[in-house]
Amino acid sequence: MNPTAQDERNQITRKRMLDLRDVSVGKVPQDSPWLRSIRLNFTQDNRTKEWDVIRIHDSVCIVIFNTSRRKLIFVRQFRPAVYYASLPEKQDTIDDKLYPATLGLSLELCAGIVDKDKSLAEIAREELKEECGYEAPTSAFKEIITYLSSASASAKQTLFYVEVTDDMQIHPGGGDESEGELIEVVELSIPELKDYVRSKKVQSPSSFLYGVSWFLLNKSEYC
Repeated sequence: MNPTAQDERNQITRKRMLDLRDVSVGKVPQDSPWLRSIRLNFTQDNRTKEWDVIRIHDSVCIVIFNTSRRKLIFVRQFRPAVYYASLPEKQDTIDDKLYPATLGLSLELCAGIVDKDKSLAEIAREELKEECGYEAPTSAFKEIITYLSSASASAKQTLFYVEVTDDMQIHPGGGDESEGELIEVVELSIPELKDYVRSKKVQSPSSFLYGVSWFLLNKSEYC
């Protein structure tokens, strides 16, 4: 897909992402398919302790480098958790004019949860196709590292690296419409990426920062 066509798709997606209304805050049901909360009780150093833990899905994420145009490929989407971080405490109904959807936009690595009986590389391959529109064989995915979440979230995430070309972008991308996904495909040159991470407006998760740091340290031939 040429850059102009991608920009047009992103504009349409952005308009739909920012169409946010009827925001309210409630409690998580016990049968949530996305997370499960528990209280872990234990004795450590002869002291009784407890810790509340949220169990979430393991996941994969991918650093994607387009060698045709020497640009890194990312995704941007509305993240309710990011949005919630900007909301006032103890307020059930949210004024979307005071708190617009832009507060929840997050620039991220292409990623997906591990919820299929497939290898991690196969899941990464499907996410690359679904979110960014690139078709690549599983053999092209280099597994970099698996790291653990900490504090109150319990999950593992595996980072992959893949190189793609313009000829490999043969699908629309943008996420799974049937699941209500709205995803922008974002391309950044190395200088643009460095400017972004140096700025004071980094609206991205730690996995993004780790992934791009790995790239800048280990792919110096492109930097």
